[in-house]
Amino acid sequence: MRHVLSLCLVLLTLFACSTAKAADSNTVSSTVVTDKAPPTASAPSVVVNNSDVCKSAAAASVQTQVLGIATGITITDQNCERIKLARSLYGMGMKVAAVSTLCMDSRVFDSMWMAGTPCPFMGKIGKDAKETWEKNIELIPEGSDVKVIYEVKHAALKEEKRLAGIKAKKDAKEKLKLAKQKALETKREEKLRANEYESKNRWATPLSILALILFL
Repeated sequence: MRHVLSLCLVLLTLFACSTAKAADSNTVSSTVVTDKAPPTASAPSVVVNNSDVCKSAAAASVQTQVLGIATGITITDQNCERIKLARSLYGMGMKVAAVSTLCMDSRVFDSMWMAGTPCPFMGKIGKDAKETWEKNIELIPEGSDVKVIYEVKHAALKEEKRLAGIKAKKDAKEKLKLAKQKALETKREEKLRANEYESKNRWATPLSILALILFL
C-alpha cells in the first residue's frame, strides 16, 4: 500500500511540472507575437515663429508594416520676399529700384508693358528701356506673354532672313549659270569668226599669187 501511495505522489508531481512548463512556453510564444508590430511614424510639428519671414512649414509621414518615415521642411515664398524687398526700397526713396524688383515677376512685367510704361533696364526708362528690352528678350522674366510674342516675332524674322538667304543664293547660282552660258556662247562666236577668217585667208593667198603671176 505504501508503494502505491509513493507512485501516485510521483505521478502527480510529474503532471504538475509538465503543466507548469506548458504554461511557461505559451506565455513566451504569445509575447513574441505581440512584439512584432512596429511603432507608428508621426509627422514632426514644424513651426515658424517669426511672422516677418516669408516661409511656410510642411510635414508628412508614411507608415508600412515594416518601416515608418516622417519628415518636415520649410518652403520659401519668393513672391512674398519680392514684395517685402520692393516695399523696403520704396520706403527708402528708391522708387525705380522698387519697380525693378517687382518687374522680376512676369505678371508685373506684362502689366507695365501693356500700360505703356515698360520696366527699367540698366538705368534706362520709358522708350529707351523698351527698345533695349526688345533687343534683349532673353532677359525678360520666364512666363511673360510679352516674351512669347517677341520670341515668335524674332523666329518669324529669322525664318524670313533664312528664306531670303536661300533665294539670294539661288539667284546667285542662276546668274552664275547665265554668265557661264554667255561666256560659252561668246567663245563659240569667236571660234566661228576665227574659222571664217582662217578659211578666207587660206584661199586669199593662192589667189593673190596667181593674180601676181598673171599681172607679170
